[in-house]
Amino acid sequence: MSKSDLIIKGDSLPGMPWEDRPQGCKEVMWRFSKNPVIPRNIIPTSNSVFNSAVVPFKDGYAGVFRCDDTNRRMRLHVGFSKDAIHWDIKETKLEFVCDDQEIGNFVYAYDPRVCFIEDRYYVTWCNGYHGPTIGVAYTFDFETFHQLENAYLPFNRNGVMFPRKINGNYAMLSRPSDNGHTPFGDIFYSESPDMCFWGKHRHVMSPAPFEDSAWQCTKIGAGPIPIETSEGWLLIYHGVLHSCNGFVYSFGSALLDLDQPWKVKFRSGPYLLSPQKDYECMGDVPNVVFPCAALHDPESKRIAVYYGCADTVTGLAFGYIDEIIEFTKKHSII
Repeated sequence: MSKSDLIIKGDSLPGMPWEDRPQGCKEVMWRFSKNPVIPRNIIPTSNSVFNSAVVPFKDGYAGVFRCDDTNRRMRLHVGFSKDAIHWDIKETKLEFVCDDQEIGNFVYAYDPRVCFIEDRYYVTWCNGYHGPTIGVAYTFDFETFHQLENAYLPFNRNGVMFPRKINGNYAMLSRPSDNGHTPFGDIFYSESPDMCFWGKHRHVMSPAPFEDSAWQCTKIGAGPIPIETSEGWLLIYHGVLHSCNGFVYSFGSALLDLDQPWKVKFRSGPYLLSPQKDYECMGDVPNVVFPCAALHDPESKRIAVYYGCADTVTGLAFGYIDEIIEFTKKHSII
């Protein structure tokens, strides 16, 4: 594949956050020099702000942010920005409009993703309903959020939608889990005709064998919304190593088949980013880089990935989509 042959879907985003690769850097992705881009105490009540979702909105950007408060309760908050770097996050937590009190009875919410499909923005998050499952809501304006049925039975995490229908259905990746700090996890694919009933469950991929790729040998989970390219769906995903010092979260990349996204074409053996900086290694949960959102510009092939750092603050990393795809194919363990 030549760079000129690669087709990347999506709206033009020339004003997206960007910083050129540092001189001498040979890595596929590099960190924003002003990380962390969102501090833990950006609002008076927040203990930490991380694992959050950002999308283009009107003449700027909007986001749904995980803001654990100083009671250490997991909450979602809405934020807006002109440049996707400097954020105004609302101090009051996001309140969902829900016709069914059984579903709308709030317990906790964390690790949101936001995906624009057709005419609205869908929010998925880890929702407390007799344990963690995938909550679903939609909004047109980031002011009113309409909560729908939970997508799956508990226990489940990392619900990540595709940005268009596949085979005429809505499509989502998820990771079935247990009720605790899950020491296992495979990625699965599901479809729905109506955003209520989810089925056609297909296995996507499992943790890698330790001898092939240790950083992702314990569990894996989908990260930002997949990006559609002529080479397949580009998926940024996190992987976990169970080390002598506990869990270590890094992230890598995979290419999924466009028509059958449960079929993995390529999967990176080396990671794209691992916890190495102080703000990634020290915090409420040490040694974590956890991607949840990405902005991209199809024309320049640039991508900016937002990731949680040590479950405390938010970082930003940059790269080129064509380079990430070549990296994924060249170093694939499939």
